[in-house]
Amino acid sequence: MTDPGPLTPSTRCAALSLARGDSVHGSAAPVSRWFLIEAPGPWGRDALLSSRLDAGLARELDRRCRAAGVRAMLIRRPGRAVAADPKRWAFVDSRLGQEGAWWGVYDRDRDLVDVPLDGTGGQRSNAPAYLVCTHARHDACCAIRGRPVAAAFAALRPEQTWECSHTGGDRFAANVVVLPHGLYYGTVAVARVPDLITAHEAGRVVPDLFRGRSALPMAVQAAQHHARRAVDDLGLTALPPSDVRRIDPTTWRIGFSHDSGVVAVTVRAVSSDPLPRLTCSAAGHQRIVTFSVEDLHIQ
Repeated sequence: MTDPGPLTPSTRCAALSLARGDSVHGSAAPVSRWFLIEAPGPWGRDALLSSRLDAGLARELDRRCRAAGVRAMLIRRPGRAVAADPKRWAFVDSRLGQEGAWWGVYDRDRDLVDVPLDGTGGQRSNAPAYLVCTHARHDACCAIRGRPVAAAFAALRPEQTWECSHTGGDRFAANVVVLPHGLYYGTVAVARVPDLITAHEAGRVVPDLFRGRSALPMAVQAAQHHARRAVDDLGLTALPPSDVRRIDPTTWRIGFSHDSGVVAVTVRAVSSDPLPRLTCSAAGHQRIVTFSVEDLHIQ
């Protein structure tokens, strides 16, 4: 197990991940519903609990979101812009067939505890929101690589672009989440931003950057990637899982519905050797879990 040494541009977690060729597929954090809160920085390591929100209120919001199965995430406009009052919030549902975002505003932080976490408040919008992780206190790679990408999105879609707090998978910075569908993209470079926007607004995913859809378990995300390749279908909502079976602790068989028939994919979780610096702040070595294809056929 080789120690990468002190932190330098070439030994930060994102650079090491790119050098290893880590696969992004099947790595989206499992999130089905979100509560976005506009909160200008700075943010501490745990953004919600270490932001400019009142500490007691933040703990109350954290408990409320956890109880509801909703992920709280802070957002802000790119470029350290100062948010005007009132600030914005959104409840987002990323579940398959229930996609939607409901946006509202708040004048006082205390108003946030009254926001319904079920889509019954706010104004519904089907417009995509492009969230770019720039959470420096969680991992410097997110800020170093994320901020230029956020600026590139903002230049093209200023009203739909937000910097956001930790998304997961720091080594895949720059990380982008497209809502309401909960589509995770990793290793996004500034040059790829126009392609990603064009593809999404045409109803397609960008396969080489696509980490997976957050409403699906990671094994299903990975299997869906291979099913897409098998039938050459990049549609945002194409190939929904129709049958998910766990064969043993490390193996899943998933069927995906398609016009070509059911695409059946069997994947197995494979753990890597211990690797250094999966995040810039990680101590010691950790393992990466990826999913290998054991079988794929169209029924």
